[in-house]
Amino acid sequence: MAPPRANHLASLDEASLGWFHLRTILVAGAGFFGDAYDIFVIGMALPMVYRVWYPPATDPLKNGTTFNSKNYSNFIHIDALLKASTNWGNLIGQLGFGYLGDKLGRKKMYGVEIIIMMVAILGSTLACSTARGMGVLTMLGLWRFVLGIGIGGDYPMSATITSEFAQVRYRGMMIAAVFAMQGIGILVGGLVTLIALACFKDLIREDPLYLDYVWRIMLGFGIIPCVATVYFRLTMPETPRFQVDVQDDVEAAKRDIEMITAVNSGMRQEDAIEQIIEPHQYDHPPHKHRVGSSFGQYFGQWKNGRVLFGTAYTWFALDIAWYGLSLNTPRVLSIIQYDGHGGDQFDAFWAKAVGNIIIACMGTVPGYWITVATIEKFGRKPIQYCGFGVITVILVILAAAWNKILVLGDDGFYTSASKAIFLTLYSVAQLFFNFGPNSTTFVIPAEVFPTRFRSTAHGISAACGKVGAILGIQAVGPYFEESPRAVLAVFAVVMASGGAATWFVPEPKGKSLEELTYEEHDEHDVDQETSKP
Repeated sequence: MAPPRANHLASLDEASLGWFHLRTILVAGAGFFGDAYDIFVIGMALPMVYRVWYPPATDPLKNGTTFNSKNYSNFIHIDALLKASTNWGNLIGQLGFGYLGDKLGRKKMYGVEIIIMMVAILGSTLACSTARGMGVLTMLGLWRFVLGIGIGGDYPMSATITSEFAQVRYRGMMIAAVFAMQGIGILVGGLVTLIALACFKDLIREDPLYLDYVWRIMLGFGIIPCVATVYFRLTMPETPRFQVDVQDDVEAAKRDIEMITAVNSGMRQEDAIEQIIEPHQYDHPPHKHRVGSSFGQYFGQWKNGRVLFGTAYTWFALDIAWYGLSLNTPRVLSIIQYDGHGGDQFDAFWAKAVGNIIIACMGTVPGYWITVATIEKFGRKPIQYCGFGVITVILVILAAAWNKILVLGDDGFYTSASKAIFLTLYSVAQLFFNFGPNSTTFVIPAEVFPTRFRSTAHGISAACGKVGAILGIQAVGPYFEESPRAVLAVFAVVMASGGAATWFVPEPKGKSLEELTYEEHDEHDVDQETSKP
């Protein structure tokens, strides 16, 4: 017979999809909209920063920058470090918030990451050179690092909270929907860039230094989703699963489940709290902290350790190629001469922004939402296998047939047909990144670990992904322009290994969180429950 705690949580698993669940998706999703916007808009903003702060030495209207003309080898590595600075912060935020989410609770930590992001976005937007010492790039890199800590904290917190509030039959869809807001964030990044460029079009053509307004507007826009969600995050209730499995407070969990049911039926959360929770707040003092195996003991067992290895390595493999390509999309567009060549400075930035939007609309955004629509039908692992497989094939094709796909015309530029073929293949790859491992590597770790380790394990998995992202951006990405075929071949091998490592993770479709972690009939829990007076 299942322990009493399982009976209470069963009502949460079987609840109808209602307003509380929708609000959870919106609050967590708005954060991921901002996360992706902030991470990827820097790829379009940095060339503007270089143009403004390191202008051509002679003609002020000339395209280009002195920053990359003096020592190109140093430039590409500094550029990669600036793009990766957020991911270095992500690494710390994911590990730190993941641990604290399990140690202190989801409620106490949720919203803190958004506040960190707000401060860092303001700092990034106002970054400039000091009179002595640090230049604008150093200041921008430092603020982007702090921003990354906040963004990194959002991964384990939002994933864990969404998973623990969700019902079994919609859990994958809900977590995927939260993550799918990344695609909207990437798309909006291109749109904000176009709008800001359009507002300063004539001024930029007269004086390219007006690009200084554009890149600051681009970075500053990221604070809007943070402001819109910070209150709702700070007032989010603790998840009933954490109350039951970690705090051993079954009564508090019962009251919160009743409150969720009331909110789903149309009652305002404030009214539900007043009528359901507050009258009984002190009736049942919380039980002693849950006693159980340590993190090392649990994951020291191969049946559990291999799951953590699987979620961590697949995310690691994915992010090497995903970030290595996505954050360098403007450079990829320049390589294939989709950069307004022949025009002025405005035309160059406009063309790159349009190219980013085309790729987002053709591949990035649809990929995320196809996952949302199909994840409960196909399951997580089939989507992940498919994504890794298709991406591997496309990267092999691009690496092997690079010179055949990109054909030079009589004028010395790649033909329009060549560019169209390349953009199509590149967009299809983006589609299967997101209708594939970029979504599922976020969803699966939120489902397959015990409540007491869920946030920590998700944070570790995500942090391994960011190690891959740093390698993709800093160790491999800088050589894309010099040796595109070799870089694509490396990415293809890594993607194939990610597909193989998918074998280590279980399929969560249709199973409760307790079934997935083999804890629904945990003898220790039964003893704990039955021994209580």
